[in-house]
Amino acid sequence: MSSVPKRAKLDGAPADGNTAASASAAAGNNEEESEALEQIDACQNEIDALNEKASEEILKVEQKYNKLRKPCYEKRSELVKRIPNFWVTSFINHPQVSGILDEEEEECLHALNKLEVEEFEDIKSGYRINFHFDENPYFENKVLTKEFHLNSAAASENGDWPASTSTPINWKEGKNLLKQLLTKPYVNKKKRHSEYKTFFDWFSDNTDPVNDEIAELIKDDLWPNPLQYYLVPDIEVEPEDEEDNDDNEEETFEDEDGEDGDGDEDDEDEDDK
Repeated sequence: MSSVPKRAKLDGAPADGNTAASASAAAGNNEEESEALEQIDACQNEIDALNEKASEEILKVEQKYNKLRKPCYEKRSELVKRIPNFWVTSFINHPQVSGILDEEEEECLHALNKLEVEEFEDIKSGYRINFHFDENPYFENKVLTKEFHLNSAAASENGDWPASTSTPINWKEGKNLLKQLLTKPYVNKKKRHSEYKTFFDWFSDNTDPVNDEIAELIKDDLWPNPLQYYLVPDIEVEPEDEEDNDDNEEETFEDEDGEDGDGDEDDEDEDDK
C-alpha cells in the first residue's frame, strides 16, 4: 500500500490547526490590549490636564487670599509691638525652632520686634523671611532677610536655582555670636539631633534651600499663628541627667543604711535594759 506523501512544513508555519487557532487568538488579545492601553493613556492625559488646571485655579485662589490676609498680618504686627518679647518667647516655646537657640542668641532675639514672611507673587517660585530688630549690642543691621528661590521663575541674581541668600550680618566688635557659638560644646540637649548648631548658623547657611526645615516651620507654622506658641505654658520638665540620678540613688542608699544602723543600736539598747 502506497502512503500519501506529507507536505513539507514551511518555516514559520504552524505545525497543526490548534496552534494556528491559538496564534490567531493571541493576536486578537494583543490588539484588544493595545487598544485598551491607548484608551487608558488618553484618559490619563485628560486627568493630567484637569490636575494642571486645578493647580492653576488653586494658585489663583491662594494669590487672592494672600492679598486679603496681608492687612490682617500688618495689623497683627502692630499689635505685637505692644507685647514685650513676643517673638523671642514664641521661638523659645516652639518645639523645633527652640532646638537651635542658644542662651546668648535668646538675649539677642529680645531685640526682634517684627517677623514677616513674604511669598513671591506667583507663590510657587519662592519666599523671603524678614527679621526686624531694634537697636541692639550685637549687630548694626535693622533687618535680616533670608530669601528662597525655588524654581527658574525666581532664579537668584547669578541665575542659580534652587538657591537661598542671607543678609550679611554686620557684627559689632567682639559680639560675633556665630563665631563664638560654633566653637562651644552643645548645651541645649535638643541641638544634639539638629542639623544646625545655632540660630545664626541656620540663618547664614544656604547649602540646601529645598530641605530647609527651619525655614518651612517658620513660614508654614510659626508665622501663620505665633500666638499659639506665645501662650504655651512652660510646664515641660527636662529629664534629669544620668549622673544626677546616680547621685540621688547613692544618697538614698546612704540614708537607708543610716536608718538601719540607728535601728540596730536602738535594738541593742533595749536588750541591755
